[in-house]
Amino acid sequence: MDKQELGAFLRSRRERLRPQDVGLPSGPRRRTPGLRREEAAVLAHISTEYYIRLEQGRAPRPSGEVLAGIAGALRLTDAEADHLHVLAGTAPTGARLHRRDVRPSILALLDRLPQTAAFVMSAAFEVLAWNRLTAALMEDFAVVAPEDRNLARRAFLAPQRPDATLYGLSNAAEFRHHVVMELHATLARYPTDPAVTGLVDELRGGSPDFARLWERHDVQAAATLTKTFHHPAVGEITVDCDTLALKDSDQHLVLYSAPPGSPGADALALLNVLGTEAADYPR
Repeated sequence: MDKQELGAFLRSRRERLRPQDVGLPSGPRRRTPGLRREEAAVLAHISTEYYIRLEQGRAPRPSGEVLAGIAGALRLTDAEADHLHVLAGTAPTGARLHRRDVRPSILALLDRLPQTAAFVMSAAFEVLAWNRLTAALMEDFAVVAPEDRNLARRAFLAPQRPDATLYGLSNAAEFRHHVVMELHATLARYPTDPAVTGLVDELRGGSPDFARLWERHDVQAAATLTKTFHHPAVGEITVDCDTLALKDSDQHLVLYSAPPGSPGADALALLNVLGTEAADYPR
């Protein structure tokens, strides 16, 4: 355990955060940058005295659970959290929770893509943010309960017409296979995240198809370059599918677009006019 380097690292990570970054009021003018030590301690669920001793290099080695709490409180990236464990002389516990906060620059980017259906998806297939065209192509996630914005649940737990309820995707079976493989990897990264473990248990218990695919333990899928939606308002729409990894938050930016002048581009343009009410898929 490198106590001095650990203290310096914690201090540097704490000072870069603003109260509003972690949902706290900014309050009166602060004499020093960043969060106060007592604020970081409360967020990490440890005593202020112990946190101060850690920053001062006077505390004994923290447990893996304490380090996980500190990593979450200070909004550490995966690389930073691993570095924290190295400085503390412990192996990473795998207790981190998957990220659901989307950074502001990505939120702004979604609105700058009017001809592209774009959304951000968590490591557990939760739709976290989306633009207007996504709402018209798939559904208006703003009026859906957060737990129902999960594409894995939508893919496997819709009981009546599974292909229709998956936004009319022509390759729904391929997408389901992709979901299972990705969730295997997600569970390996977040073995104690209750949102991840609970989702996998729910899908294994509620979908024989998911349970069968899960037992295959496949771990690598072929890239999907195009998708075809059978949309209730505009008919068949074939789009290019690009998925960009947001490595700092373990999320994905999914982009559905079409070449200018193509039937897919014309259909997307029409959806932009029709708006969210056009996405009236069976449930």
